[in-house]
Amino acid sequence: MKAITKMEILGQIIDPGKGYQLNMNVAKLHTHTPIQVPVFIERSKKDGPVLLLMAGMHGDEINGVEIVRRIIRNKYNKPNVGTVICLPVFNIFGFLNISRALPDGRDLNRSFPGSKNGSLASQFAYQFLKEIAPHVDYVLDFHTGARQRNNAPQVRCVLKDPRSVEFAKAFNPPFIVHSNLIPKSLRDAMITRGKQILLFEGGKADSIEENIVHEGVMGVKRILVHLGMRSFKEKVTSDRESIILRSDKWMRALNSGLFLSYVQNGQKVRKNEMIGLITDPFGKVERKVKAWEDGYIFCINESPVVNKGDAIFHIGSSEREAYKVVSEG
Repeated sequence: MKAITKMEILGQIIDPGKGYQLNMNVAKLHTHTPIQVPVFIERSKKDGPVLLLMAGMHGDEINGVEIVRRIIRNKYNKPNVGTVICLPVFNIFGFLNISRALPDGRDLNRSFPGSKNGSLASQFAYQFLKEIAPHVDYVLDFHTGARQRNNAPQVRCVLKDPRSVEFAKAFNPPFIVHSNLIPKSLRDAMITRGKQILLFEGGKADSIEENIVHEGVMGVKRILVHLGMRSFKEKVTSDRESIILRSDKWMRALNSGLFLSYVQNGQKVRKNEMIGLITDPFGKVERKVKAWEDGYIFCINESPVVNKGDAIFHIGSSEREAYKVVSEG
């Protein structure tokens, strides 16, 4: 009989067929109160892939937190093969303050690989790569748009990497968006270490949106089936084919004023189609916003007031690679 692989995480031996709630200790509040990052681990009796589900990289991106919470609540994280690690709130400091950044003002997703004695963000990144990352084969990292920038459900990967594309198609989101690796991001750090990772974007900050949560939960279930980790009684496959966006471009406001959007997230638009209106508040000026290219709207600025130069629509194209690729959350 094949021996079961020994697994030790955060100083705890992870026995086959057992579940654990551990804590990653990074720092303390200024009151000297310890702040712990909860880590939930479910290991089956059979060796297999190790899948990490993580959210809360930015403390105000609540949709992802709810996706991972719902996975745990419904026990979808209990595999028949392999191990599932859930990290519902990574940036616990930001979550306490409902803030994107850590108290030092740094973006955790631009702090990898970090260092033991660096900034707070750097220490978070270092601890994660030391304690969690070595045990992981696959990662699903859940994000949202900013407070007033609402993302259509999507996953981001490098389209030149066939394994990443296969992984993204297994998740089966409405959109798969090409996104090059960004230095010092989690995605860059994990791929450098030979791991497979998808970044999910959906909805906006400070919100729980049921359609986004549903897409995230269903994507996780499809990945679990794809990796052979477990099955489900209900159907998790989808008849839709993900739309692959190879390039993208932000449309920016050409003038300041009240902003009205005439399209919905995920909608296909044609070049020169009127998709919005920018007006002054006094009824004298109205300026039509027309699509610059054929493509799909996959992010909308929901602010009712915009300034000249503000990003208002993110349009992706499946036809060519002429635009600058998106940056991740």
